[in-house]
Amino acid sequence: MKMGKITIKTGQELTLQESHNFFIRKCEVKNLAERTIGIYTEHFQMFQKFINDNEYGISDISLRLVEDFTFHLMESKKRNNITVNMILRSIRAFLYFCMDERYIPIFKIKMLKVDKEIKETYTDTELGTLLKKPNLKASDFSEYKIWAFSNYLLGTGNRISSALNIKITDLDFDNAVIRVNKAKNRKAQIIPLSHALSTVLREYLTYRKGESTDFLFCNAYGDKPDIRTYQGMLASYNKRRGVVKTSAHLYRHTFAKKWILNGGDIFRLQKILGHSDLSVVKEYVNMFGGDLAVDFDRFNPLDSLEFRHTKEK
Repeated sequence: MKMGKITIKTGQELTLQESHNFFIRKCEVKNLAERTIGIYTEHFQMFQKFINDNEYGISDISLRLVEDFTFHLMESKKRNNITVNMILRSIRAFLYFCMDERYIPIFKIKMLKVDKEIKETYTDTELGTLLKKPNLKASDFSEYKIWAFSNYLLGTGNRISSALNIKITDLDFDNAVIRVNKAKNRKAQIIPLSHALSTVLREYLTYRKGESTDFLFCNAYGDKPDIRTYQGMLASYNKRRGVVKTSAHLYRHTFAKKWILNGGDIFRLQKILGHSDLSVVKEYVNMFGGDLAVDFDRFNPLDSLEFRHTKEK
């Protein structure tokens, strides 16, 4: 029996590779993102290399083998527990598919417990340096473009993948909104366009020009931008300005932190960041607990009651 390019062998057990081929086909049918499927494949190859046998029977996979693979990942000093969990999630998705198909017995695969660390953000001093407008007479367009891109990331909280999929037509200056059609959860969203960012983008477009269907932030030839290229350009831009931090994602964390400290409600923050629930947003609130102590006495209801006073004994 044939299913596309995949052949099911009758009367013979599926190999590990054949089982994964079916898993990938299922992912394609579910229309998962190409990048997600690529990550699944990359992590599967690591698992396959660990057992060192492409003809390994799928029915021989057990919880013990998965635990051995987990220890193998943990032994590498280059991987922290967060990275190990990322790999395990990919393998778990594949093996749970195998369980659903009754290729292997059902068992539970647990992730490593990871201590929540304070998410790094850009400081006000670093933001002042990074968002200082370049001299248009002395700088090239690439420098100016990354400056505008940095403003966009901080002004929207978008992931870099979403930001690089924005087209000029997605900007609605009249209604002050941006249509984000390429989000991680694959759900289109409409987010506010602030006055400050609107000013930056209006000027940027006078130099960028282009058609309405063009990407807002393009490559050197005006075509679809590459994430790694922009990450590299952003890193070089930051280093030239003396900022050691170079991650585009730090702008997203900084947006969330500033939103919370400026008194923004977490429900709107959830919608703007595109999270399906409040769990991640609550993490931001917990992580920035030290910063939330700013002006605590002024906002605390007990301290703000006018009739309270102290007397010396």
